[in-house]
Amino acid sequence: MSAARQLAQQPRLVLATHNQGKLRELRDLLRGQVPGLDVDTQVVDAPSVGGPDVLEDGVTFAENSLLKARAVSAATGLVAIADDSGLAVDVLGGAPGIFSARWAGRHGDDEANLRLLLAQLSEVRDEHRAAAFVCAAALVTPADDGGAPYEHVEYGELRGTLLREPRGEGGFGYDPILQPEGMDRSCAELSREEKNAISHRGQAFRALLPEIVKALS
Repeated sequence: MSAARQLAQQPRLVLATHNQGKLRELRDLLRGQVPGLDVDTQVVDAPSVGGPDVLEDGVTFAENSLLKARAVSAATGLVAIADDSGLAVDVLGGAPGIFSARWAGRHGDDEANLRLLLAQLSEVRDEHRAAAFVCAAALVTPADDGGAPYEHVEYGELRGTLLREPRGEGGFGYDPILQPEGMDRSCAELSREEKNAISHRGQAFRALLPEIVKALS
């Protein structure tokens, strides 16, 4: 392979995640948006470029997304993007919020998280079961000649109503119990294309797109 070809395939943007679905979503969003950017080889996940695992000990979605993007950008010297998201239930004052993935005590136990939340809301009337998926997406660029990195955060929100029982086989997390406004299906009953078009993460990434294009141009 020529030196020019190797250079053209070197990573330029890193997404601070191990989740291949998130990476695919970002690549699809960026396809054709940045002249000369090969999204399939130059937009990568953190493990592929030695990005660190980051302790998410912020108290907001924005803080956690910035913690991850800062750490990965500093470690790799690349423009970095990270997101943090969760479910905010109105009647619970915005909880589970940043604790969504570990609401039942163990990180990533979707079934236990669902069971606990449904039990906590079992006596809440349907008209008070409003909730939203919320996402904060952060972009951080490497520091220039001793200057400070550039940072930018955008948000997305998908509002809906919490069902009383899980429905659907798609998605993950709380998708089976959130029915988006104006729909008669849960997020887990939507196709990937339908969900991506309205999702909180998709909204946040699309809002961040002008900053990504500027950072890579």
